[in-house]
Amino acid sequence: SSEGEEPSSQFRRRVFRRLREAMEGSSEPFEPAREVAEAALPAEGTPDAPSAQLEATPASGQVDPSARLTGTVAFYSKLKGYGFIDVSEKGKIPDDRLFVQWQSIQSSDRWPFLVKDMEVEFSVKKEKDRTGKEGWRAKAVTVPGGGPVQLQEKLDAEQKSFIGGQSIRYTGKLKFYSPRCGYGYITLDPGQELKDAQGNPVPSEVRVERTEVNSGTEQPQRMQDLAVEFGLWRTERGEAKAYNMTLPGGSALTQAALENRQTVGSQTYRGEVKMWSWKQAFGFIKPEASVPLPPNVQAKLTQQNEAAQSKAATRGREASKEELLYFRKSDVKPDVSLRAGTQVMFQLYVDDRGAGANCIEAI
Repeated sequence: SSEGEEPSSQFRRRVFRRLREAMEGSSEPFEPAREVAEAALPAEGTPDAPSAQLEATPASGQVDPSARLTGTVAFYSKLKGYGFIDVSEKGKIPDDRLFVQWQSIQSSDRWPFLVKDMEVEFSVKKEKDRTGKEGWRAKAVTVPGGGPVQLQEKLDAEQKSFIGGQSIRYTGKLKFYSPRCGYGYITLDPGQELKDAQGNPVPSEVRVERTEVNSGTEQPQRMQDLAVEFGLWRTERGEAKAYNMTLPGGSALTQAALENRQTVGSQTYRGEVKMWSWKQAFGFIKPEASVPLPPNVQAKLTQQNEAAQSKAATRGREASKEELLYFRKSDVKPDVSLRAGTQVMFQLYVDDRGAGANCIEAI
């Protein structure tokens, strides 16, 4: 092979692995991300890794992070989830241009995005890139005046051919959704024999793409055998696909909703970050022993730890014996940087899989 070309055997392994993950009849058990994470956590903890960031605007000059600025979107890739904003107030930001990611867009759209030449309002935040160099980024991006960015429904109405109408909803069971592959398949519930405007029948199984998974502001997780609600549209090639897939009733497919998360009171606790994985966006916190946890939280935590120990044993590994609270990136307050050893304050929640921390902020 030519220099830099991937060997054919490696390529085949990658293709076969992705196909196996997406296959309907995969024999591999469905493992929730938390169980895998807990079982993989070694007894001595995991060293922290630097935050993965794309290069931001160099941090120089005087910038007030609390100030609201305006600008025009110079470029934005909906597929990649990032772009750049040209700042109207010249001289406040080096090069008068800011990097923006989709997580910084305040929007109710299922996949927040911006469009070129769109006018926006925003604040700024300082972050480090991969090299450790500090830079400025846009945060809390809205339309001028502070309103949420809402583009999805209008864009869909202009670009999609809906089966039954844009607001018509159908029900079915999500056979699987793979975040790695970016798609899944839904089986329509019986009694919904549908035809499009041309009289073409809709198959009993339809594909759902990543952009049609309504997971709020979160990345969608792997899902399987789940009751869902959705619309239907037909592509230019005539293929029927799912549109705006949600839980029955219209709720977003967030981690909290899928795991039946329940916040436990409003009391704040203290603890230390024992592990934080920037790449996989999860971590563990060891709560201070001086303040006992509520009995229901402690029971869930013990149950969670025992399950992790059992799973690790089946894999011939040794998991941490510490009772640690699980958390995700979405549980951390905006603009808070974490690493192993960071002292934090947090609130508690319980769900189907155990206990965790949210509303996390560094002390």
